Amino acid sequence: MTSPASPVLVVGECVADIVRTDGGPDRVHPGGSPANVAYGLARLGRPAVLLTELGPDANGRLIRRHLESAGVRVRAAEVARTPSAVVELDGRGQAHYTFDIGWTLPPTEPGEVIEPAEPPAAIHLGSIAAVTEPGAASVLALVERRRGRARISYDPNVRPALMGDRAEAVRRVERCVALSDLVKASDEDLAWLYPGERPEAVAERWLALGPSVVAVTLGAEGAFARTAEGGHAEAAAVPVRVADTVGAGDSFMAAFLDADASGAGLPDCLTRAVTAAALTVARPGANPPSAAELTAVLAGRTADGQVPAREPSSGAATSWNRSTG
Repeated sequence: MTSPASPVLVVGECVADIVRTDGGPDRVHPGGSPANVAYGLARLGRPAVLLTELGPDANGRLIRRHLESAGVRVRAAEVARTPSAVVELDGRGQAHYTFDIGWTLPPTEPGEVIEPAEPPAAIHLGSIAAVTEPGAASVLALVERRRGRARISYDPNVRPALMGDRAEAVRRVERCVALSDLVKASDEDLAWLYPGERPEAVAERWLALGPSVVAVTLGAEGAFARTAEGGHAEAAAVPVRVADTVGAGDSFMAAFLDADASGAGLPDCLTRAVTAAALTVARPGANPPSAAELTAVLAGRTADGQVPAREPSSGAATSWNRSTG
């Protein structure tokens, strides 16, 4: 647990999400799972620093402005061009990705990222940057140096098109799990990594590797979390009208981390996280709620856990779908 003002260092990729729908013009949204988590934390009032890579191009400038508008402090190594992903949305608003991404982060000392007087109380890593070489080695070296002095969280945010051989991907993911205190994954992540295994069984396996908490999102079935001490909590999904699922899992992660950093119990962490994800899928792009929005919705939820009905701008009435980043 960290204090309410403690900064979180997020390490990982920024991606320009080029959202493509049938018959409509392309829309460019700032994205990348770690960048979305940093933005979500800042929107919730949590000081956040993002260690990343950006190109000196229009997409890079767009992403930097977006992050800094929420208060994220961006520390970016320069690369030739900003990574991008074409995001195609199906009729349910579900996102499917085609990537143009590399990750080459050079070795970095913690003092180069945050002032020595303000060391990170928590470090979050995940997605492409945690398993893609050569930059993944720098990420893991940084985490290993800070382990025991900062709370480490990890979200594999599996992208099958970029993961390569499954067995090697599992090895890399499990190495990150073993370095972490808190791990979050979606049921879709787990289905790709461990075909045919129940999410609950994988959560128990991961807890045996070292984390104190493993949380799993289950799409329309909500989410659950288990602890190394045998604790268990569940949260139901929040019915909303879905615009798209881009960034839902990252909003879940940011809200969970913020609640955890503030000392909330496991049930409250899950409730805040599934509500933040629901608010995100109700509007286009990776657009997480502010602290005021999340607080207002939580205060106004009905006895059965639903968000009070509001007139939607688009989408079909349904529970939030997948926690895609």
